[in-house]
Amino acid sequence: MAIEKWVGGASLAWFILFVAEILSLFNFLAHTLPSDIQGFTVGPKILEFISIGIGPALILAGLSYLLSRRYGSRFIGSMVVADGAILFGGMYYANTILSTLNAAYLVTEVTLCPPIFMAVSIPVMIFGGLLFKTKPKPKKDYFFDR
Repeated sequence: MAIEKWVGGASLAWFILFVAEILSLFNFLAHTLPSDIQGFTVGPKILEFISIGIGPALILAGLSYLLSRRYGSRFIGSMVVADGAILFGGMYYANTILSTLNAAYLVTEVTLCPPIFMAVSIPVMIFGGLLFKTKPKPKKDYFFDR
């Protein structure tokens, strides 16, 4: 298996990890009161999840696109499209959880995280779709090309 397939699989895992982190945090916040968890700040936790989860996921998705853009690959394109779809679906669900959160938890990072990453998922799906349209370039036989 080529390196771009492994990188694409890793990016898929990182996107799933990020969505799971955000959904578990939002679910935790929806079922607890601010008086129950003292000293817990939500803003830095969201920024930590962004730097741990979506940063490497976007880098790996971009790397798998760059490695396979020359010859095009339906398999890698479908993985990158799945990355964007997972991110969009997870952030859409996280956006629905926002209405159940207590007003004390609605800081800027919490309210802006789902819409921003829903918007980020659209270019990810577009770049994955571009791999479906790319035609493979033929290999040149340099011995007979004189």
